[in-house]
Amino acid sequence: MPEPPLLSELTTLRLGGPAGRFVEAGSEKEIVTTVADVDAASEPLLVLAGGSNLVVADDGFAGTVLRIATRGIERSDLDDGRVRLDVAAGEDWDAFVGACVDDRLAGIEALSGIPGTIGATPIQNVGAYGQEVSDVIMAVRSLDRVTGEVCELAPEDCGFAYRSSAFKRQPHRWVVLRVSYALARSPLSGPLRYGELARRLGVEPGDGAPIADVRAAVLELRRGKGMVLDPGDPDSVSAGSFFMNPVLGAEAFAELERRAAARLGDGVAPPAWRQAGDTVKTSAAWLIECADFARGHGNPDGIAISSKHTLALTNRGAGTTTELVGLAREIAAGVQEAFGVQLVPEPVLVGHRW
Repeated sequence: MPEPPLLSELTTLRLGGPAGRFVEAGSEKEIVTTVADVDAASEPLLVLAGGSNLVVADDGFAGTVLRIATRGIERSDLDDGRVRLDVAAGEDWDAFVGACVDDRLAGIEALSGIPGTIGATPIQNVGAYGQEVSDVIMAVRSLDRVTGEVCELAPEDCGFAYRSSAFKRQPHRWVVLRVSYALARSPLSGPLRYGELARRLGVEPGDGAPIADVRAAVLELRRGKGMVLDPGDPDSVSAGSFFMNPVLGAEAFAELERRAAARLGDGVAPPAWRQAGDTVKTSAAWLIECADFARGHGNPDGIAISSKHTLALTNRGAGTTTELVGLAREIAAGVQEAFGVQLVPEPVLVGHRW
């Protein structure tokens, strides 16, 4: 029997020690059977696919690592003119986005260039440039490890929130098997809600644009930030954005404004996007930069902030997970001290507590 792989070989950060046991499942039946066997034995289980949002300890994972490698896309027409796409969890996300854009199916074009697989998209409620997958998800077929049953969850049962879901909040309960999306037949995007993207496309925020142009612009923007996997770009050896943008209540945001003015001068205000429930989303990248953490900060041969984007922590080749978590904690502590705002990691930490 071959030795289990190092998890550094299966993650975009290229970090992580060995798996205790490794299983690659190419069918839904294999996934369900493997999970049932592991749970019956009360053994630890780590489910992964693309490894793009995962930070695994240097010691690895002592239990079973299950890699989702299912494939398949089924297409059907909906009565309202949209197209339903039922996609296996192991399919590559960006390849799927590209195929949809080529087929003039709109709704996910602004999510181009995000690494990973289909199964991760509802877990993280993947979003970027004004779009979220929860806007277009019709159903998520999942294995419920509590009951042992495979069930189809409607969007209202998925608990979607900003970069979160019931799947993420209950990580040991659900295994995503397939995701169903409903996309509009249209060569044009919906209203563009992200100012940077609208400016790049030369349109006003709220206007639409050809979805092929939107995809090209998003890929260009992401490459400029080192956020597209590229063997020739060391800044892309990361888990993408390491911290989520904080969502603050009114009082907490007022305190942030006060601290920003005191630290940076009157008239300097933090970025603000009004959210539901009298909350405000602000920029984690802005907080990090204004807390005096510059691009490139860290170990030039190990773990460092990306030279292109302060939200990405990169492995420059000789890094360790312990070093990465240490730098992340240093940054979070600096932001907390400067602005009183707690940063929360976006990737899943395995073997480390935050």
